Amino acid sequence: MSERSGTTAYETWQVGPARAGEFSVLVASKSGVMAHGTVDAPADMLAEAVARTTAAYPGARSLHLGSGNGLVPVVALAAGYTPIAADRYFANAEASRRSLEATATLLSQNGVLAAERVHHAALVSDRVDAESCEMATVRIPTAKLGVQHAVAEAFRSLSVGGRCLLAGANDEGAKPAAKLLEAVFGHARLDAQHSGCRLLSAVKQQATPIDGSLLASPWLDANRYHEFPVSTGGTMFTLATRPGVFSWEHLDEAAGILADLMRIEDGESVLDLGCGAGVLGVTAARQAPSSAVLMLDADADAVRCAQRTAALAQCTKVEVRASDVASAADQRQFDVVVSNPPFHLGKGTDLAIPRAFIEQAYARLVPGGRLYLVANRTLPYERLIAECFGEVRTAHDGRRFKVIGGVRRQ
Repeated sequence: MSERSGTTAYETWQVGPARAGEFSVLVASKSGVMAHGTVDAPADMLAEAVARTTAAYPGARSLHLGSGNGLVPVVALAAGYTPIAADRYFANAEASRRSLEATATLLSQNGVLAAERVHHAALVSDRVDAESCEMATVRIPTAKLGVQHAVAEAFRSLSVGGRCLLAGANDEGAKPAAKLLEAVFGHARLDAQHSGCRLLSAVKQQATPIDGSLLASPWLDANRYHEFPVSTGGTMFTLATRPGVFSWEHLDEAAGILADLMRIEDGESVLDLGCGAGVLGVTAARQAPSSAVLMLDADADAVRCAQRTAALAQCTKVEVRASDVASAADQRQFDVVVSNPPFHLGKGTDLAIPRAFIEQAYARLVPGGRLYLVANRTLPYERLIAECFGEVRTAHDGRRFKVIGGVRRQ
């Protein structure tokens, strides 16, 4: 079955059957969701492992970090657990929510799921009690600090005797993750390996980690930020970032180029699509102090960073929301859309994402409104812009990056 929730293919959800062990479940997906249109071997390995487990008691809680399309938590639901899903990316969190709701209905467990069971968050320590879960699964992220944080969150959430399952591809860091798991839990068992991926498990045997220093990351404090000054578009302000947010350790060169080129007139409304830590949106707000600026991003930590960047810059007319592209803009229209869109989904390049950015930018512009978009110069965005805007305007064509866009037709 499918649901048409917007005007583009990107916004079309599908809910389809999946199977793990003896369990039949339903999983939601669309463009922008991890593993859409393909198979994620680590998630499949986790789901099969969960299907082989038995809940210690009816409704035993399970935590699923990097829940993606929701396959692993829905299998946990079918196996008798009360699952809690978490993903830092908005579309993945929404997919997990839809998958859990659909599978609960399939299993005649209507009403068993509350909205708070799915968290759009990079960290869950303020949402999940310590030692409250009997099982934790980790679909490892590619960032080294992300793996460290996920293992820390899993260990903290597990009761003594609880089991941690971890899976990922070898080129995503599965082997170092195995060593980390062993150092924290005191042991790690390789349960399966295929398709260049590994599934590992460990049991929490004591309340404190074997080597606690490995989990003593200062970034486990959600209120800690990396802050540094930037100068863009004729203004200076402090950028607040965190690990996992795009270009978190320095000003992204492409964003800096666009910020220096764009010109916002005072009073023009601005939409920053894929705002990251807030470089473009805050630059626009500083250029045009009376302008209303809306910044949107799918990454939960990027939203928090952009909020802090705007607060540090004393931009009172800036709003930041979590969003799948422009979905959280509601029906608002804007004079200007600025964007440094992502083009990666996992390890690959997915043009469905920038296409959605361009299509939704066009839909959000007033007649005569303009789009500024910066991208790697090798990416074929001109065709996508021409399809929507009828023409392509080039503001910068550099050795590595280009700034292109268009004006919405009347």
